[in-house]
Amino acid sequence: MDAQRAEAVEVRAALLRMRRSGLLPVAFGGLVTGAGPAIGHGARQFRISELAGTATESLRGLTITTGNGLGGKTLATARPCSVTDYGVSRVISHEYDPAVAAEGLRSVLAVPVVVRRRVRGVLYGALRQPYALGDRPLTVVLDAVRELEQTLAVRDEAQRLLSFCQQPVTSDPRAWEQVREAHSELRALAARIPDPHLRQELLTACARLASAAVPGAAAESRAARPAPLTARELDVLASVASGATNAAAAARLRLRPETVKSYLRSAMRKLGAHTRLEAVVAARREGLLP
Repeated sequence: MDAQRAEAVEVRAALLRMRRSGLLPVAFGGLVTGAGPAIGHGARQFRISELAGTATESLRGLTITTGNGLGGKTLATARPCSVTDYGVSRVISHEYDPAVAAEGLRSVLAVPVVVRRRVRGVLYGALRQPYALGDRPLTVVLDAVRELEQTLAVRDEAQRLLSFCQQPVTSDPRAWEQVREAHSELRALAARIPDPHLRQELLTACARLASAAVPGAAAESRAARPAPLTARELDVLASVASGATNAAAAARLRLRPETVKSYLRSAMRKLGAHTRLEAVVAARREGLLP
């Protein structure tokens, strides 16, 4: 699944979460193409690509330009905006009235999707009656937006690390420290990504980094290889190898410190190591870590 399709899936999931609240029967939205400019530099436009609860297709594919309509105002200000009766509101422009009227929408709320101070898109919730949208509907949309923002941030970081992994392998010891840090971060991110295709891509990159460190080691020692490590044991060992303490590894992997210790002890036992350092060295020798 490519990045654009994966993002569309995440937007649809956010819209469905909004509708399940029972407060917003209509939800729609879309993302700015690419990363989007930083707040204050003005995202130019985005396209409404996902709909939930709509009766027509009038909104699908609508291109929203900065400053135009409710979504364009939200895009320009990077703040939630709402109107009680869209068609007669005096606080927005009315370039999109025909599409909104065709869907029969009256009260509309728009919330920006912001990732690392960049506006990435807008999600809308709407009613077909002219009711004032209070704190509860706003909280519903904000919660869905925050979850979407976190997912996009993780995906962006994963793509950044994948790009780093595609760089030529170097013999510079300082560069290898960066490789090991990237490897550790990739494994931590992989456990948090629901998209199985992207998760597998991250784990494949991790394996590529690990094998690049000692390209012949895994094949040479296959007959004598110890019991394989579980994914979580390798996650913990990768964090330890990058210099993280147990507490730092726990924070990175979203585990309890006691759980990290348990995984580390298990990995040490399987590798025949008596110390953390011995376990890291053994894992590198086996081609499990860079």
